[in-house]
Amino acid sequence: IICHEPTFYNHADDLGPLEKDEVQQAKQRYIRENGLVVFRFHDHWHRMRPDGIVTGFVELLGWKDSRVENEQVLFKLEATTLGELAALLQTKLKATAVRVVGDPKTPVSNVALSLGAAGSAVHVLLLQRNDVDVLVCGEPREWETVEYVRDAAAQGRHKSLIVLGHVPSEEAGMDYCARWLSGFVKEVPVKFIPCGDPFSAF
Repeated sequence: IICHEPTFYNHADDLGPLEKDEVQQAKQRYIRENGLVVFRFHDHWHRMRPDGIVTGFVELLGWKDSRVENEQVLFKLEATTLGELAALLQTKLKATAVRVVGDPKTPVSNVALSLGAAGSAVHVLLLQRNDVDVLVCGEPREWETVEYVRDAAAQGRHKSLIVLGHVPSEEAGMDYCARWLSGFVKEVPVKFIPCGDPFSAF
């Protein structure tokens, strides 16, 4: 199994904190009893140029021709609204819990991507740019990135945020990873297994 995120509930896959936890023990037992090998393919895939996760996302959305020249994560789209863009992303990514910060009727066309959980420092650097109307991110800290966007909007700045969730933001990139691997791994079949959005909408 080649996965993108940790298997054991923390960034470093450190088994120590939950060593006696029954959930972690059951997962370890399942892996052992089924002779599985789990390989985390995270940093290298993000360090590809272009970033492998971003490439899969862009391919799924059909945004390749909209990428700003010499930029990896900036896109100039045809004019739309924040709400329409969020709805498009929700449909394409099969996300159940997309959230927005800003008026859904706000016109947007200059989009920055920050997939996964890059952190508020990265988010704010993108939002500070004059050529970014809306940041599309995977997983923000609500008391950092979200409040920055709320304050910027309250000051009359043309800024908004779409929160996809971590899994929906990166899953297309791992689908692309499976196709990339199958281009040179010929000894065994390579199959993408979707994780799916872990959240339910009510």
